[in-house]
Amino acid sequence: MFNLLKKVLGKTSDAIKDVAPTKRKVIPKDEFEDILLEADVHYELVEKILTGLPDKINRIQAFNSLISVFQYKADFKESDAKPFVEMIIGVNGAGKTTTISKLAYRYKQAGKKVMLGAGDTFRAAAIEQLTRWADKLEIPIIATQQGHDPSAVVFDAIESAKAKGFDNIIIDTAGRLHTQTNLSEELKKMIRVAGKALDGAPHRKMLILDGTQGSSSINQAKAFNDMIGVDGIIITKLDGTAKGGSVFSIADELKLPIFYIGTGEQPQDLIQFKANEYINTILDEIFI
Repeated sequence: MFNLLKKVLGKTSDAIKDVAPTKRKVIPKDEFEDILLEADVHYELVEKILTGLPDKINRIQAFNSLISVFQYKADFKESDAKPFVEMIIGVNGAGKTTTISKLAYRYKQAGKKVMLGAGDTFRAAAIEQLTRWADKLEIPIIATQQGHDPSAVVFDAIESAKAKGFDNIIIDTAGRLHTQTNLSEELKKMIRVAGKALDGAPHRKMLILDGTQGSSSINQAKAFNDMIGVDGIIITKLDGTAKGGSVFSIADELKLPIFYIGTGEQPQDLIQFKANEYINTILDEIFI
């Protein structure tokens, strides 16, 4: 896990080394501030993290201050409903389709029967891409043609999964800009239809955030959360950016559970997010 995280946060580590080229047991407070800002932690949050820290900071003090960012009530519980219906949301390009394949692979490896729903009927490419992943993973998919009602896909997928005894349904959604009213209404309708097909569905609405967007992805997240209520977050593409510190800002601003981090393009490239391991991976680049 640590080796994987070290690889994922490689560019962030390089950015840290530009500020603090040598590891030490103690570093000045202003240097710690520069490191956090360089890693794309919001300025206001940096100020909060530094509050109460001495002028010279050791690793334990740094860890305790950073872990406090994650000390909010986050509900990781899963419903016992069968099938467990998960709706995947986020803007185009965030990595929704690839992340769906990773979740499907993870559930299948755990012995679950998984079905996909191609609910992004706005883009033909989204349907084709998800269908390719379904074929590759040998997982059934409910899909329709571009332009068709995505809520019909939701209903059909849930009805099919119920009838065939599936454990998990993962439903893709359109990723048009969150400012578009029609997307908001479309998502709300999909959620209503899911609830009619199966009481309590969707059981989890998972937001995919592009790690290369850094702290700017927070506005997207807030918009989706205001729109339909988000239950959890998956962060993608952190391996392609030096903005690894944005995870702190995302956690602080949204107060939502971060479930996973994407570590690459393959179905197995998904790791469970653990705040202490994430923090220690960063501190390993600063302290002896």
